Amino acid sequence: MGSQLGSAGLLLVNTLINIYLFLLMLRFLLQASRADYYNPISQSVVKITQPVVRPFQGFLGPVMNRFDLATLAAGFVIKAVSIVVILQVAGFGMAPLLGVAIGSVAALANAILKIYFFALIVMIILSWVAPNASHPGALLVMQLVEPIMAPLRRVIPPLGMIDISPIVAFIAISIIDGIVVGSLTRAAGISGALVGL
Repeated sequence: MGSQLGSAGLLLVNTLINIYLFLLMLRFLLQASRADYYNPISQSVVKITQPVVRPFQGFLGPVMNRFDLATLAAGFVIKAVSIVVILQVAGFGMAPLLGVAIGSVAALANAILKIYFFALIVMIILSWVAPNASHPGALLVMQLVEPIMAPLRRVIPPLGMIDISPIVAFIAISIIDGIVVGSLTRAAGISGALVGL
């Protein structure tokens, strides 16, 4: 019974860390896509993640171009530390540092792909039910997915009233997730559950 409670506790901790990592990568992607910084949702994400990102901004400096290296570094360190601590508490001992680093990169990539996956679903639903929505959340989703959808729309023209570019985006996300994240997770030699799969 005690071991089951311990496992449930570790699972809960890992889930909370993955949710926070999701928010950090959302902050990174919002910056990369040049989404509206003053959008209330953007402001909330920045406020929630700033305590962790601030120390890294001190030595990594301000955002370079569109890429917020401090946020990436914060996500990497948080995930690496969580992998080490969870494995230690679970009784697996110290994981190889290279495996922890590769697992952390896989977790970052997994979080980014999940954000795009869910954002595309929201974008598709909005295009059906509220194509001209002005809600801050709807605007933010459109700004977030536009950098990946614009190149696809240039290559794949719509078929009449149907835009099939989101289908191509979903296929690309699945392939990248399966090949890149899957390969990194196997190379790390740690459980996919720790990565966030």
